[in-house]
Amino acid sequence: MRRYAPILAFAVLLIPVGACLGQNLSPTPAVNTKPPRDLAKRVAHNETVARQLRDQYTFRQNFRFEELNATGSRQGFYQEVRDVVFSPDKGRDEVMVQRPTDSLKRIRLTEEDFRDVRDIQNFLFTEDVLWMYRVRHKGEEVVDGEPCWVMHVSPKNELADMRFFEGHLWVSKKDEQIVRAAGHAVPEIRTTKHENLFPQFTTVRQRIDGYWMPTLTFADDDLAFSSGVQRVRLQVDFENYKRFGSTSSVTFGDPVR
Repeated sequence: MRRYAPILAFAVLLIPVGACLGQNLSPTPAVNTKPPRDLAKRVAHNETVARQLRDQYTFRQNFRFEELNATGSRQGFYQEVRDVVFSPDKGRDEVMVQRPTDSLKRIRLTEEDFRDVRDIQNFLFTEDVLWMYRVRHKGEEVVDGEPCWVMHVSPKNELADMRFFEGHLWVSKKDEQIVRAAGHAVPEIRTTKHENLFPQFTTVRQRIDGYWMPTLTFADDDLAFSSGVQRVRLQVDFENYKRFGSTSSVTFGDPVR
């Protein structure tokens, strides 16, 4: 996302897919008395399995973004709807099913923003990224009736050309899977020529076939540019999860042109 002067961009986090789909898909057994010492490893294992499972689903991604003024009134709006499918041969494919609506005035969305929707706002704390993060236990809370452990994660080092998630993860005590995440992308970038600022967001998950899958991301934040504060609001709905299997093919309608 780019402000005409200066620049606004959301974060990018590329998370490679882990082991092959043939491994055991049973969640790690839960411990309900206190957080086990290896809770982060257990969560990362379950996230890896959830990632593999999600790659066997189609779903619809409805992205909406608003520019707001100081009173909270909408000044500009963007919306697009895409169908998403993963396949072993092609990886992730997206088909635009609704022509984008764009009346933004101060902000221009960039490719980085849409990559952010795909990756960091769906943050999957998988085994292949676990080593990059520092984990701190922050007690326990109940989220939508689900007793959870709370973990704070932050990158150990900020590697060149990589984006990271920093924030809190709520982990179900029952099955040691993430049910909610809240945080933002790091690092922020401020130079004499441009600024990349990243809003605080929350991603909510729901159970789908026994695993917690992202279903909603939302943000409402003030971004403090050197030229002034810009309030933004976004919402991404992940809908109509349909499992098609690793060897099945999926055919969509004609893409919007």
